[in-house]
Amino acid sequence: MNPDLQKLQPYPFQKLARLFENCEAPTDKSPIRLSIGEPKHPTPDIIHDAIIEHLQQLSSYPLTIGMAALREAIATWLTRRFSLPDGSVDPERHVLPVNGTREALFAFAQCIVDRSTSDPAVLMPNPFYQIYEGAALLAAARPVLLDCTAENHFIPDFDRVDAAQWQDCQLLYLCSPGNPTGAVIDEQTLQKLVALAEKYDFIIASDECYSEIYFDEQRPPAGLLGAATAMGNTDYSRCVVFHSLSKRSNAPGLRSGFVAGDAEVLKKFLLYRTYHGCAMSPVAQFASIAAWNDETHVADNRRRYREKFEAFKNILADTLPLQMPDAGFYFWAKTPIDDKEFACKLQQQQNVTVLPGSYLSRDTVNGNPGHGYVRMALVAGLDECVEAAHRIKQTIETL
Repeated sequence: MNPDLQKLQPYPFQKLARLFENCEAPTDKSPIRLSIGEPKHPTPDIIHDAIIEHLQQLSSYPLTIGMAALREAIATWLTRRFSLPDGSVDPERHVLPVNGTREALFAFAQCIVDRSTSDPAVLMPNPFYQIYEGAALLAAARPVLLDCTAENHFIPDFDRVDAAQWQDCQLLYLCSPGNPTGAVIDEQTLQKLVALAEKYDFIIASDECYSEIYFDEQRPPAGLLGAATAMGNTDYSRCVVFHSLSKRSNAPGLRSGFVAGDAEVLKKFLLYRTYHGCAMSPVAQFASIAAWNDETHVADNRRRYREKFEAFKNILADTLPLQMPDAGFYFWAKTPIDDKEFACKLQQQQNVTVLPGSYLSRDTVNGNPGHGYVRMALVAGLDECVEAAHRIKQTIETL
């Protein structure tokens, strides 16, 4: 067996299940799950209709590179969303459909990391999406954790990364808007990272799957490709972005996303994926075309989240002051007691499940940056989120 498998930690939800073995939930209250970031808003009809219309398209093998029409729809969306110059995103060279960003983020490290070097490093935020860590370990690389704390506004302090660490870096994972904090990296910082990637010869993998859930319609989050273009990097050298329909279009079961950016990197990633055997179903591709071509359902999705976040925050204002995230659908809440104890009390008293922040982080020399926080995903309907806020308030008032 691959010995690096032994380095993998249990997934956060496995840890949560073990925690709750001694935290039995009350049977007189319906369960409310704020622990899993699985969108519960209705999947738009345009996706359903496209699936039904193209159900007969299953009689041939799909190409790993995907349909030209899908790549064109993605290129058009990227150009429109991030104000890129017309024609700057070549659907033939700069775009690759993937079966959701999770599998692509993992596979990307296996393709990028050069195992022949003595100490390849993969830099990533801490707390983080655990796929980054697992991808690095199974690529025989060393994860380097960059703490995200309230003091640095939950953005890694890249100025604290020294020249030796940048020299060892082969891949930098970014997550903006961040999971779990919702923090957004600004364009100036992204450009600084692009310059560092050029200087030290590493690749940036920017996970932007929450980019379409934000609260100010006039201020959408910046993206890596837009930042690169603004500084003259029009071929997106060393820049690769990951986007998904799971959050944007409430379609996690479709398993549809894309990777876009540096054409030379994507050429090698396509070669890897050709052997990986991960071509997207034709039916999913047709549904994805419909989704990327429509913004009406996305704007309505944001409206629903704004309504829930405002109601949830107002209910808890006197007992659990919450800081609005820049974007995304999580509250990263500081807890009045230990995060694991707080999660257990909510489960025992209210049948409300939240995820301890320490399960999403790793210990560093400065401690665990997730300790004392919980992640709460406001993915359910408004009424259920409101009910959850009232139950959480009741528990806090008993502390």
